[in-house]
Amino acid sequence: MTSYAPKPIPTQERLIFALDVPDLDTADQLINTLGDSVSFYKIGLEFFLSGHYFDLAARLKDQGKKIFADLKLFDIPPTVGRAVAQLAKRDVDFVTVHGNDAMLAAAVENAGSMGVLAVTALTSLDRGDLDDLGFDCDIEALVLSRARRALALGCHGVISSGLEVQALRQSVDNALTVICPGIRPVDNVDDQKRTMNAHEALAVGADYLVVGRPIRDADDPRAAAMGLQQEIASFFE
Repeated sequence: MTSYAPKPIPTQERLIFALDVPDLDTADQLINTLGDSVSFYKIGLEFFLSGHYFDLAARLKDQGKKIFADLKLFDIPPTVGRAVAQLAKRDVDFVTVHGNDAMLAAAVENAGSMGVLAVTALTSLDRGDLDDLGFDCDIEALVLSRARRALALGCHGVISSGLEVQALRQSVDNALTVICPGIRPVDNVDDQKRTMNAHEALAVGADYLVVGRPIRDADDPRAAAMGLQQEIASFFE
């Protein structure tokens, strides 16, 4: 256990379900199935291109849910700023930006009450992938550098693999909210290369856990979500 004080986040909201589906019917079926087992939804690029993104976002808000727009915005700073300003009108809680200091600064300036999350290093990347991309540093150094810049620029938090959270907490303490994707309840066999289970991620300082396929593809998605909620709740007991 790290020495940082957990943020006062309702336990139920610490689980963010990644609603990575192609169409509105599939999304509605999952939302109805999950019911009150999930209160925070991440909606990404796949569904954004379905044409029903904001309809679904409004319906989730009507149900009292929170929304994380995982769009990983990357463009010239004025365009990022205007895009964030548009999204801020939709009562979205978090948005991701995957860019440099100027892009992050433009996003923060236009976010209003929406939290800007800086992407550090995608959980699908390993050391070999960073070499291919031309990053001459290890993953942890990259994550910590981006986290420190995000904090200085006024970002609400960062996206980070659970494997780097402990070092991140030591570097920026409790100042940033940390959202961890790639959470897996069992041994991982998919394309996420840097993963942890829920208890491990919380123990090193994660604030929110993003879980997609282990819930979506389960025989009983609601039971899978409830199991993760119980694991999270037991950690804080």
